[in-house]
Amino acid sequence: MKIDAIYLRELNLPLLRPFQTSFGTTKDRRVVLAEIHSEGLIGWGECTAGEHPNFSEESVDSCWQVITDELGPTLAATSPENGGQCPRIFGAVRGNRMAKATLENAIWDLEAQRQGISLSRLLGGTRNVIPCGVSIGIQSSIGELLELIEREVAAGYQRIKLKCKPGWDVEVFERVRHRFPGITLSCDANSAYRLKDADHLATFDSFDLLMVEQPLWYDDFYYHSMLQKRLDTPICLDESIRNRRDALAAIEMESCQIINIKLGRVGGFSEAVAVHNAAFERGIPVWCGGMLESGIGRSHNIALSSLENFSLPGDVSASKRYWAEDIIEPEVTVSAKGEIAISDAPGRGFEVRTDLVERLTVRKTEIRAHALVS
Repeated sequence: MKIDAIYLRELNLPLLRPFQTSFGTTKDRRVVLAEIHSEGLIGWGECTAGEHPNFSEESVDSCWQVITDELGPTLAATSPENGGQCPRIFGAVRGNRMAKATLENAIWDLEAQRQGISLSRLLGGTRNVIPCGVSIGIQSSIGELLELIEREVAAGYQRIKLKCKPGWDVEVFERVRHRFPGITLSCDANSAYRLKDADHLATFDSFDLLMVEQPLWYDDFYYHSMLQKRLDTPICLDESIRNRRDALAAIEMESCQIINIKLGRVGGFSEAVAVHNAAFERGIPVWCGGMLESGIGRSHNIALSSLENFSLPGDVSASKRYWAEDIIEPEVTVSAKGEIAISDAPGRGFEVRTDLVERLTVRKTEIRAHALVS
């Protein structure tokens, strides 16, 4: 496909409510979008990096620089046949997976549109609907948390995930389990604990959790393997899994029993599908994690979640949980059964509200091969 132009833009989107994890609180999202024009079609990608390099080494600003100075001009100078060629095209740049995913996912979107099929079908998806869960951040009180859980359970979500950290864990789980004994419950520590906390983490077994996500270091397999031997609760790895090789190493070392796949974290659809396949072949279930995406990134997550081994409810929830107004139409909605229907429309399956995107844009750069025009 011929690349006619690449536009990179930043939007400011205020969250409906602050989202707190073990490493900070997010109130507003700086959303970076890639808009790639090719022979009359437009593919969209979203950068899932945070405002600060907390979840990963990347941030909004580092991704902007790498895309405008390195990846964007390189891509603009090529004519990729498909999204699967992007890892090779970007191969001279080490790391920077979230930046790479921003562009690669837009190419996959273009490819699906060119073929006249849905992005889900292009990826090899087999599902007509996907099961949905929600991730609930750390709250100012347990009472406030219980109210939020009640609202999400009433909305039909099939799994509740609680962010946790030392001091916001066991008492919280006790209160939640007492109030909601039958719900599917998991927790996510975002690397807030250390191996010296193993005895404390072992007490999580009494709360019938679906999983405990990334309890230890963000770049570790070895100590997670040691910890998993102490726990009955399955460990799910998130930050540690950057690619298929990491997934294979973690599975071989028995560091986890579940894997969370995030498109940005692994570098885009090509590597996400490879991680999915590696886990599927070895009987390890996967699910799709969220990064407070706008509707564009959310539509990509929906397509990815249609693959066969995404057997656990992911964090792909409704637009209205995060935004007063999303930048796609229709907005993502979740049924009373806690499911999202997979669109069979070509590409992402959702139209971009370009007028709203333009209104929310705070900076924009046009990228062409070996030239920048701001």
